[in-house]
Order: sequence, then C-alpha cells, then structure tokens
Amino acid sequence: MTLIQRYLFRQTSLPVAAACASLAAIGILSQSLDQLEVIVERGQSVWVMVKLTLLALPQLLAVILPIGLFIGVLIALARMQREQELTAAFAGGMTRWQMIAPVARLAMMVLILNLFMTLFAQPWAQREARNQAFAIRTDLAALLVEEGQFVQGPDGLTVYVQQIEQNGLLKNLFVYLDDGKSTQNWSAAEARFGRDAANEPILTMIDGSWQKYSSRGVLETLSFDRYDFPLGQFSAVTEQIRYKPADLYLRQLLNPTPRVLETAGARNELLAEAHARIAAPLYALVAAAFALVAILGGAFSRTGYSLRIAQAAGAFLVVRVVGYGLVAASAWNPWMNLLQYLAPLAAVVVATRLLFRALKPRRRRRWPLIDQLRSQLRARFA
Repeated sequence: MTLIQRYLFRQTSLPVAAACASLAAIGILSQSLDQLEVIVERGQSVWVMVKLTLLALPQLLAVILPIGLFIGVLIALARMQREQELTAAFAGGMTRWQMIAPVARLAMMVLILNLFMTLFAQPWAQREARNQAFAIRTDLAALLVEEGQFVQGPDGLTVYVQQIEQNGLLKNLFVYLDDGKSTQNWSAAEARFGRDAANEPILTMIDGSWQKYSSRGVLETLSFDRYDFPLGQFSAVTEQIRYKPADLYLRQLLNPTPRVLETAGARNELLAEAHARIAAPLYALVAAAFALVAILGGAFSRTGYSLRIAQAAGAFLVVRVVGYGLVAASAWNPWMNLLQYLAPLAAVVVATRLLFRALKPRRRRRWPLIDQLRSQLRARFA
C-alpha cells in the first residue's frame, strides 16, 4: 500500500474496531444480566456467570462484526469526506480502485475473522456453554440446597439450609434421611459441598450432631466436629446432553452421525446451518460495499449524507434479514442453500456497480428541434 492508502486504512480501521468493541460490550452486558439467574436461583459463583458470559462472545462477534464494519467505515469516510481528505486524494491522482482498496482489505480481514468465529470459535464456545449449563442443571448442590426451604431429594433425602453465603458455605444445615428401615438426621452449624479422593460428591459438616432411630425403637446419638456425608448414591444422572446445530462443528454438520441426527435435528437443518456458517462472513463484504456507496456513491454534498446513509443502512438491513430468511428456508428446501451465497454476492455486485456508475457523467440528451428554437430565441432577444 502507498502512504496515503496506509493512512486511509488506519483512519478506517480505528472506528471499525471501536464500533465492534462498543457493540460487543453491549452484548456482554445483556448476556451478563441474563446470567444473573445462575447466581440467584442456582447458587453458583460469580466466576461461573463470567464464564458463561464470555462463552457467548464468539456467537455475538459473528453477528456484530459486519455491523461494526458498516458503522465504522461510514464514520471514517464521512469524516474524511467532510474534511476534504478524500477530495484531496482524488485531486492527487488516486483512482477509485486505489481509494477503496484499504476498505476492501479491511473487509477481507473482518471476513477471515468472522469465518474463524463461525467455523471454530462459535461451536467450541457453544459446546462449552452447553456442558456448563448441563453441569449446573445437574449439580447436586443446586438441586438439594435452597435457602430457607426444605428440599426433598431422591431416596428419602431432605435438606434444609438457613443461609447460603457467596463462597458456598452453608449455615445451620439440617439433613433428614429415611431409607425405610431407619431414620437419620444430621444438624451442623456449617457445611460445604466437595469431592473425596475418589471424586465422589460429599457434604462436609462441621460442629454438629447425628441421631438415628431404627424400626426396633433404638435411638442413637452422636456429636462430631467434622463429618463427611457421602452423596454418591443420590447423584445418579440419567439425563444426557443434547447438542443443537449451533453447537456442532462443520464436519459434524456435513457428515452427521446417527447419534447427531437423533439429538440435534434433521439432515436438511444441519446442512442449512453448515452453509450459513460459510456464507455469513460474506456479509462483511456487503457492509463495506454499502458503506462505500453511501459516501462515495454520489456527488459531494455540503449538507451531509444523511439520506444516502439511511438508504444504505436500510438496504444492508434488508439484505441481512433476507439472509436469515434463506437459512430458515434452506432447512426445508436444500436447493436454496445456493441462495445463501448468491444473496450477499449479488448485493456486492449491485453496490459496486452503483459505486462506479456514479462517476460517469450524465450525457445530456440532445433534442435538435428544441435546440434550434432555443438558439433562435437567443438570437432574437440578444
């Protein structure tokens, strides 16, 4: 790149990065608010909420990268056009291709990054989030413990906790177990869930007492400083993780196993998702092309480019919505997967044609008779 092209690339890339970062921050804030349920209702730590929020970031970036590119390029080009920098570049002998080359390079970089997100980062993050959500849903501590409530567990187990602190410490615990032959109850001032040497779940009670009443009418009591109550027999999980198409890698979408087809969806739905993963990054080219048309696709205007920007934004929104519609339609009609690629490519071709057609001067239509009358009137009244 020439010196002026490096300047244009730098001036364009900074607003694009800022726009993507701003949109990502808004998305992270929205996700974090949704994940508060993990702490409030499931009793998980703040780190689990942060982990789930960050795992949603690749899917957010796959959506917002083209939008951030569109906004950033519009901001950069509008500023440079307003300050006559683009006019000076054209006056210095730069061609239209040389002017749009930095934006095209930036669009290709965003396309590659978006492709990495859709093909690798997004499915990995979605699978990790799905596994974490499954672990939370089947977490024995979350299932057995609810502050201020008697929770009935499996096999005659009942647990009551007066207070649950943020670090996971249980205050004033009461455990009742009825196995049909005898009844046992434990009470402890403090308790905490953990794992033993065999990685089995246990409930460690501190400063408590134990009572057992057998069917023969015998009562046994015991006080203890520390007692590890095994929970392995109550933690049998029969539910299995069910992955969605968004959680699968490209190879699994194109060549699904019978297990994947049974849990994730039909073959046509998986095929539509696979083509959507590949076609989605093409909208980065659409965003760059429409932003260029909004600023460079017409004559210079001292009053601004609000109308052209609104038209370009509306056109980009329509094209993107059509793309989402094609993904849904491709799940029912596999031949429509081809349109997932043709729609963004056609939009780029149309935008490029408008961009370069705007440079061609309009030819004045010649009307010989009118021109002759006009010349005669001028000669008579001159």
